[in-house]
Parts: sequence; C-alpha cells; structure tokens
Amino acid sequence: MRARSAALVIALLGTLALCVAAQQAPAALPLVVSGLGKGTIPLDGLWQFHLGDDQSWAAPGFDDSHWEQIDVSRPWGDQGHWAYSGHAWYRRHIEIKDEPNGVVDVALYVPLASCSYEVYWNGRLIGGTDPLPGQSAEAQPPAAIFQLGKPGSGVLAFRAYSPPLDTVSPGDVAGLTGMPRVGSFEAIGNLALSERATQVRSRLLTVAQTLIYGQLFLIGAVIWLRNRNQKLLFWMVAFLFSAASWAFMDSVLFPWTETNILAGLTTGGPPHSAEDIAVWYLLLYLLDLDRYPVLMRWTRILAWITMVFAILDCVVYYMPSIDTHAVLFQVLDSLFTVGFSLPEIFPLVLIALAFRRHMDPSRRLVAIAAFLSDMYFVVAHTAEQGERFTRWTLNDTMTRPLSTVDGVDVSMQAILSLLLVCAIVYAVFRYVVEQGQRQAALQQEFQNARAVQQVLIPEDIPTVPGFSIASIYKPAGEVGGDFFQILEAQSCGILAVIGDVSGKGMPAAMTVSLLVGTVRTLAHFTQSPGAILSAMNQRMLGRSQGGFTTCLVIRADADGALTVANAGHIAPYLAGRELPIENGLPLGLAAEAVYTESVFQLTPGAQLTLLTDGVVEARNGAGALFGFDATAIISSEPAETIARAAQEFGQDDDITVLTLTRLGVGEASTVQDAA
Repeated sequence: MRARSAALVIALLGTLALCVAAQQAPAALPLVVSGLGKGTIPLDGLWQFHLGDDQSWAAPGFDDSHWEQIDVSRPWGDQGHWAYSGHAWYRRHIEIKDEPNGVVDVALYVPLASCSYEVYWNGRLIGGTDPLPGQSAEAQPPAAIFQLGKPGSGVLAFRAYSPPLDTVSPGDVAGLTGMPRVGSFEAIGNLALSERATQVRSRLLTVAQTLIYGQLFLIGAVIWLRNRNQKLLFWMVAFLFSAASWAFMDSVLFPWTETNILAGLTTGGPPHSAEDIAVWYLLLYLLDLDRYPVLMRWTRILAWITMVFAILDCVVYYMPSIDTHAVLFQVLDSLFTVGFSLPEIFPLVLIALAFRRHMDPSRRLVAIAAFLSDMYFVVAHTAEQGERFTRWTLNDTMTRPLSTVDGVDVSMQAILSLLLVCAIVYAVFRYVVEQGQRQAALQQEFQNARAVQQVLIPEDIPTVPGFSIASIYKPAGEVGGDFFQILEAQSCGILAVIGDVSGKGMPAAMTVSLLVGTVRTLAHFTQSPGAILSAMNQRMLGRSQGGFTTCLVIRADADGALTVANAGHIAPYLAGRELPIENGLPLGLAAEAVYTESVFQLTPGAQLTLLTDGVVEARNGAGALFGFDATAIISSEPAETIARAAQEFGQDDDITVLTLTRLGVGEASTVQDAA
C-alpha cells in the first residue's frame, strides 16, 4: 500500500509539473499557410519572443518553447517590455503548403517597423534593414520585401534592434509594429504599392504645403536677389526654405536608407532651429522691433545658442559605441535638447512687446498666427519630453490628425503652420509694397532736391579783371548741402561764398535756397564778409530744425587785399597752408555769434583754394580718411585736380572746390566752371 501510494503521489506530481510547464511554455505549433495563389496571407497569431542577442537563435532546430509569446503587430514596449532598448528576437514556425500550379517562389512582406532588423529563414540570412548611426527609436524603416524561396516548412526569425531611447521617445514604440505577410511576388508587390499609396495619400496635405512653400521660396529668392538690401525678404526666404525642407524629413514620404544623411536630422535638430531663427527675425522686422539694439543682440545670441545645441544634439546620435554608452548618450541628449528648446519661448516675448504698440492689421495677424503656432508647438514639445517617464499622452493628442478627408490626414499643427505662412507672406507683401512706395517718394524727393540744388549752383560765373576763377562741383549719391556763390564786388574784386548745410535731401536743398537768396540780397547792401555772416546767422535762427550751416565768405579786392570771415567752415588754403583766420560758430546756433574779419594780401600768381568737407572726409574702402594733410599738399593744384583726387580716393559726400588766382599785370582773366 505504501509503495502504491508513493507511486501515485509521484505520478500526480509529475502530471502537475507537466501541466504547469505546458501552461508556462506552450508548444510552438507551426503556422500552416495555404492558399497563396489567392492573395497574401498574414503570419498572425503569437510569435516566440526573447530579449537579448545570440546568433544561434536563428537556427531552425533551436528550442524556443521556453520563450514568451507576443503579438508581432504591436511594439514590445506595449507588451510588458516598456522602454526596453537593445536586441531582441522573434521566431515563428511556419509550414507553407505547396499547391498544384501554385506559387513557385514565396515572398515575405514586412510593413513599417520601429526598429532595424535582420530576417532569417531556416537559419539563413535573407535580408534586413541596415541600421543607421544615430537612428532614433522612433525611426521607421520602410516596408520591405524578401524572398523565402519555394514553399516548405521552416522557421522565420527576426533579429531586431532598437538604440537607446532619447528624450522624446515614449516607452512603447520599439519593435516590429506590423503584421508580416507572405504570398506570391506579384501579390506582395501589389500589396506594397497599395499600402505605400495609402501612406503617401495620408501625407497629401504635407505635400501640398511643401509645394506652396517651395514656390513661394523660389519667388521670394528671385525678388531678394534683385534687392539684397531687404533683410526682411532674406528671412522670409530662409523661413520658407526651412519650412519646405521639413517634408524631406518625413520618413513616410522619403523612407530613409543607409545613404540618406537626412535620417539623422529627423530627430528635430538644425532644420527646425533654422525655421525658428527665421521666424524670430521676421517678427523683429515685421513688428518694427529691429529698432531696439538690445532685442537684436539677444536675437543673435539666442540664434547661436539654439543652432549650436541643435547641431550637437544631432551629432550625439552619431556617437560611437552608442550602445555601451547609453547613459552618457541620454544625458547629453537631454542637455542639448534643453539647450535648443528653451529659446523656443522667445517669440512670445517679441509678440508681447509688439502688442504694446500700435500695429496695422496685417502685422497683427502675423503676431497672432505666430503666437498660436509657437504656443501649440511649445506645449506639444514640452509634453513630449520624458514621455516614457510621465506617461503623458498630451503630445499624442495634439499631434493626432483632427480628421481624415478622403484618406488625407488634417492636423491642427498643419493648419496653424499654413496660417502662419499665409500671414507672413501677406505681411511681407504689404511691407514690400509700402517700402516701394516709400522708396518712390524718396526718389522723387531726391530728384526734386537735386533739381533745386542744380538751379542754385551758379551757371554763369562773372569774369573779374585781375583774377582767374575756377569752380567744380561733384555731387555724391545723396543730395547734400554744399553751396557756393561768386559775385563781382563793388570794389572791382570778387565776393565769394562757400558753405555746407548739415543734413541731406529736400530739407538741405531748401535751406541752401534760403541761404543763397539771402547772400544775393545782402550783396546789394554790404560787402563786409563779417556783416554778411551775421545777417545770414540771424536769418537761420529757428529755421535749422536742429541742424547748422558752416560758411566761409571772402572778399578779394583788385589791389590784392583779402578779407575773410568764417562760420565754422574749413579755412581757405594759400601756398599749401591753411590761412590762420578767426573762426566763429556755425550759422543758426546762437544769436550772439560774432564773426571777426581777418585781412591778408594776395600777391600776383597766388592761388586761394576754398573747398567743402567732401574733400577732407573722402574715405577709401579701408575706412581711412583723405585728411587735412593730403588736402594741404594738393591745395595748390587746379580745382579739377583736387576734386578728382578726392573722388578717386573714395567720395562720401558732395565735393565743391573753388580756386581764385590773382593775375599779374597784362594777364587775361579766365573762368573755368565745371559744376
């Protein structure tokens, strides 16, 4: 009885152990595949799965009965292996039935996956994806087709690999994510084309946006190339280029390959940072914030910070031995992500500053669109960080399509992006039109001022016995304030006036007209240089609008007596030196200004040279000034030679030169006017 009882207990225990073992590791029954001639067959059901890596696991005779079983159409992170990165193996025993007049060669179709992998059939490597250095855990290798060969029995194995997770990778994305299928090459090819068409169709809105951005980029680039001083146009072109380039980062539209370097950029990095920087500068110029040096300086600083950190974040994915330095990779990735993510709130600062000021509707629209687009991205991007730790699903909700219209995904992010682009293009168009109108008005003012100035430049210089007179006037690109008058003095000599009004354009030209009219009127009442300057000063008081006028008046009598009075102008040159004259305040600054006269004697053959600061302040390409020393050296040369020397050195302002030469007895008077 004891022996029988012991045997019975042993038998029961053995049976119980076998049942438990059977429950823990059910036998891997082969999946029977038949009917290949009718289409494609899914390799559904549970697959054997094991973490780790061992090449012997590819062998068909390997015993995988103790492995766990998972659904191959869902990531392993969603089936008990949250946030796992590294190698893992899938295995499935398959029996493909051979049918009369059936499929000669069997093809395997593997849909999009969230890992790189190698495929083995009966221990033989038949293909796979080549992992890119720096491949993100969320990167999706394109669907692939592999040849299994003739129908028969065997083991299909996948050796999968997922790199260390970065800051934005949730814990449930890695692994095979689609059901593999087998069939004839024709059926599998048709399936691949159909699924590819469906995937691309879902991105048609992205394609349409890219085409719009690309066309606007080309138009903007042509306009900017014709007007390169328009910084706003440059940043609009940069923004459109960055926005359009994002389509080429879409792994569905452009599946990555081992030669596609753009795959390393799909992690966010430089393209998005370049778009951010372009938006910052667009906001600065469109919202009239570029007038604040502090904002411009901080924009440059943040632009460098965000771009450097974005590039470093991209480079870290190419770090060698990324598997053995997973912790270092994740620390660096987190640090660099924070570095280029924090500046993303900068547009909110610009928008807040702009809303405190009056804006026209087009620019207000840009500010609102930029605020909505930036806030939406900042919230989604913030929620995405560390998602596998927080388990937040806000980013998934915000990036999920709002609806699907005839197979085309429509997302809020795409709508806001399109709204921002339309607002920017409209505002830039308005800005360019306004600038064109303003430029046309300035050009008209320039032409009017030039016409006024040309009228005021003496056309007929009187011939004065005993003197040879030469004048030359070379205007710069802008209308300046140079003026001069040569009148015959009552003492049979010369009354010469030369001056320079501060400022440019029509205001300067109108001031010149006032001064010239005053000089011509005063010449009938007084020949005293000091008295003329005093009267001109009184006339200019309250009319200078914050500016001033330098002026030099000389009277050269027939006997060579020279009387000079100066109101802050460059002193005349005689025999290569400046005359030591009294210097008074420029005109229009003080009512009590006194203009003392200095008296000299011109000997026969002596040349007196009068000029404006356009000669002394001529500037070459290196920024050096022509200067007083060089002016003194050439001051005895003819007026044309002096003006040409300053012009060739680097004209930066109007150039006016007058020379008066006292003639000897019997010499004929001459006049040379090159105005």
